[in-house]
Amino acid sequence: MSKDADGLKTEILEMVRTYFHAAHQRPSFSPGKSRINYSGRVYDEREMVNLIDASLDFWLTAGPYADKFENGMQRFFGSNDFVAVNSGSAANLLMVATLCSRELKSFLREDDPLPLVPGDEVITPAVTFPTTLAPVIQNGLVPVFVDCEPGNYNVDPLQVEGAVGPRTRAIFVPHTLGFPCDMDALKAIADRHRLWLLEDGCDALGATYDGQLAGTFGAMSSLSFYPAHQMTMGEGGGVVINHPRLKKTARSIRDWGRDCWCDPGVSNTCGKRFEWQLGELPFGYDHKYIYSNIGYNLKPTDLQAAIGLAQLEKVPLFVGRRRHNFRRLYEGLRSLQEYLLLPQIDSKSNPSPFGFPITVQPGTDRARLIRWLEDRNIETRLVFGGNILRQPGYMDIQRRIHGALTGSDRIMRDTFFVGVYPGLTDEMIDYVIEQFSSYFRKPAPQGVSVANSLSAEKEP
Repeated sequence: MSKDADGLKTEILEMVRTYFHAAHQRPSFSPGKSRINYSGRVYDEREMVNLIDASLDFWLTAGPYADKFENGMQRFFGSNDFVAVNSGSAANLLMVATLCSRELKSFLREDDPLPLVPGDEVITPAVTFPTTLAPVIQNGLVPVFVDCEPGNYNVDPLQVEGAVGPRTRAIFVPHTLGFPCDMDALKAIADRHRLWLLEDGCDALGATYDGQLAGTFGAMSSLSFYPAHQMTMGEGGGVVINHPRLKKTARSIRDWGRDCWCDPGVSNTCGKRFEWQLGELPFGYDHKYIYSNIGYNLKPTDLQAAIGLAQLEKVPLFVGRRRHNFRRLYEGLRSLQEYLLLPQIDSKSNPSPFGFPITVQPGTDRARLIRWLEDRNIETRLVFGGNILRQPGYMDIQRRIHGALTGSDRIMRDTFFVGVYPGLTDEMIDYVIEQFSSYFRKPAPQGVSVANSLSAEKEP
């Protein structure tokens, strides 16, 4: 790059900083008029500068920023590898497809679980996001559904243990709304029965169980960087790879299924590009066009990764603010527990709350309460698909159900959540508490403190 170009770039990026402060300042909060969203983007000039910097380099596909981002995420988790993809849904697809790869037979050891084949069973909760379940179905596997409990919204390990059958090969659990599952029990079950353990950590970046990061217990874990999550790239996601013998296959499937591991724009990293003989191809077939897996193109762009790199630096602050907002809501709504079932947190868990889930008690009308809040500009959401087997697209899938799904049905009927994301201020949280109290005609608590513990409940 010439000195003139360097100077122009510096000038452009400085103007971007100035532009951010002129055009992207948040308006002041007006109770009842300003929308209190359940989530949203939280960013400053650093994300915009990185984005424009990447656009001026015009790499476009995954490149230097993507490499830095993957390395940063790998350090964050202390994982064997981190593979960036274009969405959390793609991350879930990549994990399941990796475990179904035929080439794993040549990588795995005798004590590893077996690769998955069509007809194998995967235990998973009935309360889920559709694209946690979809890859199981799309790869010809049979989901085995277990119930979830209102209050903690995750699977009961005893139900998981009871669901293990002769064709069970994997457990795939989401940390619902950022509340970690009982990973000690689930990992013990997986080890005892020689099962793969996959985590859907899309909602739970920064959460811990017994001091260990969610996403580091299973063989792999997914992340989503959609704007609703703890950090964002706009669209984007990633796979935390903890099992060392899965990373080559995962990267291959992400990159069209190719056997070659050259970076984009690079040739002959292996030093024998025209000296391979794989499958039934002729000797010397170009290694850049040899495909050892049935794959996809799931890569993110360098523009997305540039935003993600700036966001990654802020994850501790983002998670801290979510916990702060969660505590204030919990303290503010404690007096309404005759009407509302508040979150119940495992003693070993330190959540990274995606939202504040509430299950209405018998006699309280969820639909009416939600309308009351929405009419006062407080955004609400249901817990994803509820009991996914009640959804029209999933009613007729091949499946096995272990036990009754009564808790999942109750979550479907009676549960919703409000926001805790870092863009919410104490003033906004106070307003939310006031509106809940007004609905039930109870006085709102004054001066809600975040210093108070959650008594018998674990404070996130």
